[in-house]
Amino acid sequence: MDNDFNETYITFDGHVELQKYRYLYFLIIFTAYILIICSNSIIVCIIVINKSLHEPMYIFIAALLINSVLFSTAIYPKLLIDFLSEQQIISYSACLFQWFIYYTLGGSEFFLLSVMAYDRYVSICKPLQYHTIMRKTTVYIFLILAWFLPTCQTSVGLLLIAYKKLCYFILKGIICNSTVNKLYCVPSAVLNIYGLIVVVVTVPLPVLFILFTYTRIFIVTYGSSREVRRKAAQTCLPHLLVLINFSCLGTYDVLLPRMETIFSQTVYLSMSLQMILYHPLFNPIIYGLKMKEIYKHLKRLFSRDKLN
Repeated sequence: MDNDFNETYITFDGHVELQKYRYLYFLIIFTAYILIICSNSIIVCIIVINKSLHEPMYIFIAALLINSVLFSTAIYPKLLIDFLSEQQIISYSACLFQWFIYYTLGGSEFFLLSVMAYDRYVSICKPLQYHTIMRKTTVYIFLILAWFLPTCQTSVGLLLIAYKKLCYFILKGIICNSTVNKLYCVPSAVLNIYGLIVVVVTVPLPVLFILFTYTRIFIVTYGSSREVRRKAAQTCLPHLLVLINFSCLGTYDVLLPRMETIFSQTVYLSMSLQMILYHPLFNPIIYGLKMKEIYKHLKRLFSRDKLN
Protein backbone atom coordinates (compact mmCIF):
# COMPACT_ATOMS: atom_id res chain seq x y z
CA MET A 1 0.00 0.00 0.00
CA ASP A 2 1.14 3.56 -0.75
CA ASN A 3 0.70 6.92 0.85
CA ASP A 4 0.73 10.34 -0.81
CA PHE A 5 4.49 10.17 -1.32
CA ASN A 6 4.33 6.77 -3.03
CA GLU A 7 6.18 5.12 -0.15
CA THR A 8 5.56 1.39 -0.14
CA TYR A 9 4.62 -0.16 3.20
CA ILE A 10 5.01 -3.74 4.34
CA THR A 11 2.69 -5.35 6.93
CA PHE A 12 4.12 -7.73 9.53
CA ASP A 13 1.88 -10.77 9.86
CA GLY A 14 3.90 -12.86 12.31
CA HIS A 15 2.32 -11.70 15.56
CA VAL A 16 0.01 -14.00 17.53
CA GLU A 17 -3.05 -12.61 19.34
CA LEU A 18 -1.46 -9.19 19.54
CA GLN A 19 -4.67 -7.46 20.61
CA LYS A 20 -4.88 -9.75 23.65
CA TYR A 21 -1.21 -9.91 24.67
CA ARG A 22 0.23 -6.63 23.35
CA TYR A 23 1.17 -5.30 26.80
CA LEU A 24 2.72 -8.60 27.84
CA TYR A 25 4.78 -8.68 24.62
CA PHE A 26 5.80 -5.06 25.20
CA LEU A 27 6.87 -5.74 28.80
CA ILE A 28 8.95 -8.82 27.84
CA ILE A 29 10.75 -7.14 24.93
CA PHE A 30 11.23 -3.83 26.78
CA THR A 31 12.74 -5.67 29.77
CA ALA A 32 14.97 -7.73 27.47
CA TYR A 33 16.11 -4.58 25.63
CA ILE A 34 17.05 -2.80 28.86
CA LEU A 35 18.93 -5.90 30.08
CA ILE A 36 20.78 -6.19 26.76
CA ILE A 37 21.82 -2.52 26.74
CA CYS A 38 22.88 -2.50 30.39
CA SER A 39 24.68 -5.88 30.54
CA ASN A 40 26.59 -5.44 27.29
CA SER A 41 27.46 -1.80 28.01
CA ILE A 42 28.74 -2.56 31.52
CA ILE A 43 31.20 -5.18 30.25
CA VAL A 44 32.33 -2.94 27.38
CA CYS A 45 32.93 -0.09 29.86
CA ILE A 46 34.89 -2.42 32.17
CA ILE A 47 37.11 -3.45 29.25
CA VAL A 48 37.63 0.17 28.15
CA ILE A 49 38.34 1.54 31.65
CA ASN A 50 40.71 -1.18 32.90
CA LYS A 51 44.08 -1.10 31.14
CA SER A 52 44.78 -4.66 32.24
CA LEU A 53 42.02 -5.73 29.83
CA HIS A 54 43.46 -3.88 26.85
CA GLU A 55 44.51 -7.13 25.25
CA PRO A 56 43.35 -8.46 21.85
CA MET A 57 41.03 -11.09 23.38
CA TYR A 58 39.11 -8.55 25.46
CA ILE A 59 39.05 -5.95 22.67
CA PHE A 60 37.39 -8.51 20.38
CA ILE A 61 34.92 -9.39 23.14
CA ALA A 62 34.05 -5.68 23.47
CA ALA A 63 33.48 -5.49 19.69
CA LEU A 64 31.21 -8.54 19.87
CA LEU A 65 29.16 -6.98 22.67
CA ILE A 66 28.90 -3.67 20.78
CA ASN A 67 27.47 -5.69 17.90
CA SER A 68 24.80 -7.05 20.25
CA VAL A 69 23.79 -3.51 21.26
CA LEU A 70 23.64 -2.32 17.63
CA PHE A 71 21.69 -5.42 16.56
CA SER A 72 19.13 -4.99 19.33
CA THR A 73 18.76 -1.27 18.63
CA ALA A 74 17.97 -2.04 14.99
CA ILE A 75 15.27 -4.55 15.99
CA TYR A 76 13.74 -3.83 19.39
CA PRO A 77 12.47 -0.22 19.15
CA LYS A 78 10.46 -1.09 16.03
CA LEU A 79 9.05 -4.20 17.75
CA LEU A 80 8.00 -2.12 20.77
CA ILE A 81 6.22 0.37 18.51
CA ASP A 82 4.45 -2.47 16.68
CA PHE A 83 3.17 -3.99 19.93
CA LEU A 84 1.37 -0.74 20.80
CA SER A 85 0.20 0.13 17.27
CA GLU A 86 -3.04 -0.80 15.57
CA GLN A 87 -1.15 -1.65 12.39
CA GLN A 88 2.20 -3.44 12.33
CA ILE A 89 3.71 -1.82 9.25
CA ILE A 90 7.10 -0.66 8.06
CA SER A 91 8.16 1.32 5.01
CA TYR A 92 9.97 -0.71 2.39
CA SER A 93 13.09 1.48 2.70
CA ALA A 94 13.14 1.03 6.51
CA CYS A 95 12.61 -2.70 6.02
CA LEU A 96 15.63 -2.90 3.71
CA PHE A 97 17.68 -0.91 6.22
CA GLN A 98 16.72 -3.34 9.00
CA TRP A 99 17.59 -6.25 6.67
CA PHE A 100 20.94 -4.63 5.92
CA ILE A 101 21.86 -4.12 9.59
CA TYR A 102 20.65 -7.62 10.51
CA TYR A 103 22.92 -9.41 8.03
CA THR A 104 25.87 -7.03 8.25
CA LEU A 105 26.13 -7.54 12.00
CA GLY A 106 25.51 -11.27 11.59
CA GLY A 107 28.46 -11.56 9.20
CA SER A 108 30.54 -9.40 11.53
CA GLU A 109 29.82 -11.77 14.44
CA PHE A 110 31.20 -14.79 12.59
CA PHE A 111 34.27 -12.82 11.51
CA LEU A 112 34.95 -11.69 15.09
CA LEU A 113 34.47 -15.22 16.43
CA SER A 114 37.01 -16.45 13.84
CA VAL A 115 39.52 -13.77 14.86
CA MET A 116 39.01 -14.62 18.53
CA ALA A 117 39.69 -18.28 17.78
CA TYR A 118 42.87 -17.30 15.91
CA ASP A 119 43.93 -15.11 18.84
CA ARG A 120 43.54 -18.04 21.25
CA TYR A 121 45.39 -20.33 18.83
CA VAL A 122 48.39 -17.98 18.65
CA SER A 123 48.31 -17.37 22.41
CA ILE A 124 48.30 -21.06 23.35
CA CYS A 125 50.14 -22.73 20.45
CA LYS A 126 52.68 -19.98 19.68
CA PRO A 127 53.09 -18.07 22.96
CA LEU A 128 56.59 -16.76 22.17
CA GLN A 129 55.35 -15.19 18.92
CA TYR A 130 52.07 -13.88 20.31
CA HIS A 131 53.06 -10.24 20.82
CA THR A 132 54.78 -10.17 17.43
CA ILE A 133 51.76 -11.55 15.57
CA MET A 134 48.92 -9.91 17.54
CA ARG A 135 50.21 -6.36 17.50
CA LYS A 136 47.94 -3.35 17.98
CA THR A 137 48.01 -2.67 14.25
CA THR A 138 46.91 -6.24 13.52
CA VAL A 139 44.07 -5.97 16.03
CA TYR A 140 42.85 -2.69 14.47
CA ILE A 141 42.99 -4.22 10.98
CA PHE A 142 40.94 -7.20 12.15
CA LEU A 143 38.36 -4.89 13.75
CA ILE A 144 38.04 -2.78 10.60
CA LEU A 145 37.68 -5.87 8.41
CA ALA A 146 35.11 -7.35 10.82
CA TRP A 147 32.72 -4.50 9.97
CA PHE A 148 33.93 -3.52 6.49
CA LEU A 149 33.78 -6.90 4.73
CA PRO A 150 30.23 -7.83 5.88
CA THR A 151 29.09 -4.30 4.98
CA CYS A 152 30.41 -4.76 1.43
CA GLN A 153 28.85 -8.23 1.12
CA THR A 154 25.44 -7.08 2.35
CA SER A 155 25.57 -3.89 0.23
CA VAL A 156 25.84 -5.98 -2.95
CA GLY A 157 22.81 -8.01 -1.86
CA LEU A 158 20.95 -4.78 -1.07
CA LEU A 159 21.64 -3.42 -4.56
CA LEU A 160 20.34 -6.67 -6.08
CA ILE A 161 16.99 -6.48 -4.26
CA ALA A 162 16.41 -2.73 -3.79
CA TYR A 163 14.76 -2.18 -7.18
CA LYS A 164 13.03 -5.52 -7.62
CA LYS A 165 9.28 -5.33 -8.16
CA LEU A 166 7.09 -6.21 -5.19
CA CYS A 167 3.94 -8.30 -5.68
CA TYR A 168 3.30 -9.09 -2.01
CA PHE A 169 3.07 -6.63 0.89
CA ILE A 170 2.49 -8.96 3.84
CA LEU A 171 5.59 -10.32 5.57
CA LYS A 172 5.20 -13.63 7.40
CA GLY A 173 7.33 -12.53 10.33
CA ILE A 174 7.96 -9.80 12.90
CA ILE A 175 11.23 -8.40 11.51
CA CYS A 176 12.78 -7.89 8.08
CA ASN A 177 15.18 -10.77 7.54
CA SER A 178 15.38 -13.53 4.90
CA THR A 179 11.57 -13.61 4.67
CA VAL A 180 11.80 -10.38 2.63
CA ASN A 181 12.76 -12.49 -0.40
CA LYS A 182 9.19 -13.82 -0.54
CA LEU A 183 7.78 -10.36 -1.32
CA TYR A 184 9.17 -10.18 -4.86
CA CYS A 185 7.20 -11.04 -7.97
CA VAL A 186 9.96 -13.03 -9.63
CA PRO A 187 12.72 -14.86 -7.70
CA SER A 188 16.16 -13.68 -8.77
CA ALA A 189 18.58 -16.43 -9.83
CA VAL A 190 21.51 -14.01 -9.48
CA LEU A 191 20.43 -13.07 -5.95
CA ASN A 192 19.99 -16.74 -4.97
CA ILE A 193 23.46 -17.66 -6.27
CA TYR A 194 25.06 -14.63 -4.63
CA GLY A 195 23.22 -15.33 -1.37
CA LEU A 196 24.45 -18.93 -1.40
CA ILE A 197 28.05 -17.78 -1.92
CA VAL A 198 27.77 -15.24 0.90
CA VAL A 199 26.24 -17.82 3.26
CA VAL A 200 29.07 -20.29 2.55
CA VAL A 201 31.74 -17.62 3.02
CA THR A 202 30.07 -16.15 6.12
CA VAL A 203 29.04 -19.28 8.03
CA PRO A 204 30.57 -22.70 7.14
CA LEU A 205 34.07 -21.42 6.34
CA PRO A 206 34.49 -19.45 9.61
CA VAL A 207 32.98 -22.34 11.59
CA LEU A 208 35.39 -24.83 9.99
CA PHE A 209 38.30 -22.47 10.65
CA ILE A 210 37.27 -22.08 14.30
CA LEU A 211 36.90 -25.84 14.76
CA PHE A 212 40.32 -26.35 13.16
CA THR A 213 42.01 -23.84 15.50
CA TYR A 214 40.38 -25.33 18.59
CA THR A 215 41.35 -28.83 17.49
CA ARG A 216 44.96 -27.63 17.23
CA ILE A 217 44.65 -26.05 20.69
CA PHE A 218 43.26 -29.30 22.10
CA ILE A 219 46.14 -31.31 20.58
CA VAL A 220 48.76 -28.91 21.97
CA THR A 221 47.25 -28.70 25.46
CA TYR A 222 46.43 -32.41 25.73
CA GLY A 223 50.05 -33.27 26.47
CA SER A 224 50.60 -30.23 28.71
CA SER A 225 50.15 -29.82 32.43
CA ARG A 226 46.77 -29.71 34.12
CA GLU A 227 47.15 -25.98 34.79
CA VAL A 228 47.74 -25.24 31.09
CA ARG A 229 44.65 -27.25 30.14
CA ARG A 230 42.58 -25.42 32.75
CA LYS A 231 43.65 -21.97 31.51
CA ALA A 232 43.00 -22.97 27.89
CA ALA A 233 39.53 -24.19 28.81
CA GLN A 234 38.80 -20.97 30.72
CA THR A 235 39.42 -18.80 27.67
CA CYS A 236 38.24 -21.14 24.89
CA LEU A 237 35.02 -22.52 26.38
CA PRO A 238 33.11 -19.17 26.37
CA HIS A 239 33.99 -18.63 22.70
CA LEU A 240 32.84 -22.12 21.79
CA LEU A 241 29.54 -21.67 23.64
CA VAL A 242 28.91 -18.37 21.86
CA LEU A 243 29.80 -19.97 18.51
CA ILE A 244 27.40 -22.89 19.06
CA ASN A 245 24.62 -20.53 20.16
CA PHE A 246 25.10 -18.16 17.21
CA SER A 247 25.45 -21.00 14.68
CA CYS A 248 22.13 -22.47 15.87
CA LEU A 249 20.46 -19.07 15.48
CA GLY A 250 21.99 -18.72 12.01
CA THR A 251 20.51 -22.09 11.10
CA TYR A 252 17.15 -20.88 12.41
CA ASP A 253 17.33 -17.87 10.10
CA VAL A 254 17.98 -20.07 7.06
CA LEU A 255 15.26 -22.59 7.93
CA LEU A 256 12.49 -20.28 9.18
CA PRO A 257 11.24 -19.08 5.76
CA ARG A 258 11.00 -22.72 4.67
CA MET A 259 9.13 -23.88 7.77
CA GLU A 260 6.26 -21.39 7.97
CA THR A 261 3.87 -23.91 6.40
CA ILE A 262 5.06 -26.75 8.67
CA PHE A 263 4.61 -25.16 12.09
CA SER A 264 1.78 -23.16 13.60
CA GLN A 265 2.10 -19.39 13.76
CA THR A 266 2.69 -19.59 17.54
CA VAL A 267 5.68 -21.91 17.11
CA TYR A 268 6.94 -19.75 14.24
CA LEU A 269 6.71 -16.62 16.44
CA SER A 270 8.52 -18.28 19.36
CA MET A 271 11.35 -19.35 17.03
CA SER A 272 11.58 -15.80 15.64
CA LEU A 273 11.79 -14.37 19.16
CA GLN A 274 14.55 -16.81 20.06
CA MET A 275 16.62 -15.48 17.16
CA ILE A 276 16.53 -11.93 18.48
CA LEU A 277 16.54 -12.64 22.23
CA TYR A 278 19.08 -15.35 22.96
CA HIS A 279 22.30 -14.09 21.45
CA PRO A 280 22.34 -10.47 22.77
CA LEU A 281 21.43 -11.76 26.26
CA PHE A 282 23.66 -14.84 26.09
CA ASN A 283 26.94 -13.05 25.23
CA PRO A 284 27.33 -10.82 28.31
CA ILE A 285 26.30 -13.67 30.62
CA ILE A 286 28.89 -16.04 29.16
CA TYR A 287 31.73 -13.54 29.00
CA GLY A 288 30.82 -11.91 32.32
CA LEU A 289 30.71 -15.19 34.26
CA LYS A 290 33.14 -17.41 32.39
CA MET A 291 36.01 -14.99 31.66
CA LYS A 292 37.92 -14.85 34.93
CA GLU A 293 39.37 -11.33 34.54
CA ILE A 294 36.06 -9.77 33.48
CA TYR A 295 34.21 -11.56 36.29
CA LYS A 296 36.77 -10.27 38.80
CA HIS A 297 36.14 -6.66 37.74
CA LEU A 298 32.37 -7.20 37.69
CA LYS A 299 32.46 -8.62 41.21
CA ARG A 300 34.56 -5.70 42.40
CA LEU A 301 32.17 -3.20 40.76
CA PHE A 302 29.02 -4.60 42.34
CA SER A 303 30.71 -5.13 45.72
CA ARG A 304 31.67 -1.45 45.67
CA ASP A 305 28.07 -0.49 44.86
CA LYS A 306 26.80 -2.49 47.84
CA LEU A 307 29.30 -0.82 50.16
CA ASN A 308 28.21 2.61 48.97
